[in-house]
Amino acid sequence: MALVRWDSSRELSSLQSEMNRLLGSFFDTPSGNATSSGGSMRRWHPAMDLVETEDHFVLRADLPGVAESDVKVELHDDVLTIAGERRHEEEVKKGGYYRIERATGTFARSLTLPDGVDAEAVEASFDKGVLEVRIPKPEQRKPRRVAIAVGDAPATIEATAADQAATS
Repeated sequence: MALVRWDSSRELSSLQSEMNRLLGSFFDTPSGNATSSGGSMRRWHPAMDLVETEDHFVLRADLPGVAESDVKVELHDDVLTIAGERRHEEEVKKGGYYRIERATGTFARSLTLPDGVDAEAVEASFDKGVLEVRIPKPEQRKPRRVAIAVGDAPATIEATAADQAATS
């Protein structure tokens, strides 16, 4: 008989794996949404990337199997919402068996954008199952030079408004 040293981290790792499996299956297969195959539908959230360029925020969402007409992009009060639906494709079952693993259903993702985004300048395109939304960055207030007068002498030193705010 071999003695094995007890390691609490191994026990916690095993417990965490079991909890992830249990909760993952609970949230991925909600009851009440049975498909015609007797299985259950999985919730679907498309993968999204948000990239900041010099002039824009660029959001790309992978929407394979979703028609452009089934996608809605809205901007309201600095909140960008992408919503849509990937529909279930009916399959004919003739003998044997089959398995459905692709998730279907509705989805909605919302992102809060910085103040000052021009809603009229937001552009969206859809190509080969990828939605791209280009959001122009809001104009940044640029510091301006303010002349500082010393007594009755003309201004000889200049500072930016940010410098003055820092010394106040």
